[in-house]
Amino acid sequence: MSDLADKLAAYKEQAISQLKDSGVTNIDDDQLDELVGRMKLIINNRDAILVSGTDSSELETVRTNFVVKKLGVEDKEKGMKAIHAVADKMSGIKMKNRAAFYYLVKNELS
Repeated sequence: MSDLADKLAAYKEQAISQLKDSGVTNIDDDQLDELVGRMKLIINNRDAILVSGTDSSELETVRTNFVVKKLGVEDKEKGMKAIHAVADKMSGIKMKNRAAFYYLVKNELS
């Protein structure tokens, strides 16, 4: 395996672990693979592959760049409600994996 593939595989394992810690029992592997695949360009940037659940500007960035641009949810209140619900669900996890965070937000909005 290449260095990139190894890093993405380790990142996916971390996401799976965090999803299980957050109470997800049935993980959609295709959905998670898509989210992990989006991290290819930023996998070496530790700040970029993690989400701070307590930083309001970070949560707003999640809303604009993922909820609005990728999921098409324009309703700010609905988007932020889902993001805050996920941040609460993952509050026991210090370094939140962005793919796991996005996975939970997407499921919260569906």
